[in-house]
Amino acid sequence: MARTTAIFAGIAALLGAIGVVEAAAAAHSVSNPLLKTASDFLMFNSAGIVALSSFAQTAAGPSRVLRIGIAVLLIGTVLFGSELTSHVFFPHSPFVAAAPVGGSLTILGWLIG
Repeated sequence: MARTTAIFAGIAALLGAIGVVEAAAAAHSVSNPLLKTASDFLMFNSAGIVALSSFAQTAAGPSRVLRIGIAVLLIGTVLFGSELTSHVFFPHSPFVAAAPVGGSLTILGWLIG
């Protein structure tokens, strides 16, 4: 279990870093408010994923449900954040269905986790 949750935390850290880059771009060069929303979404959810991953490693027993919740949250965060970001740079984004699916998975992941 430790390896899986460490991988989740590592991916979340990368998402957090991407969120910081997007925040800098939104503050200095890109005026589209969707970029700030994507940045906030990535940073807040990545922090939650790292926290849940840490909890999963220290929990008394292995929790398959918690790991599934973290995975669902991670996938939802990637899908939703990616769609918002792609919409900023590509007005006719090919990922239009990713936002509702990603948002729904993010909500589900938080409810499971």
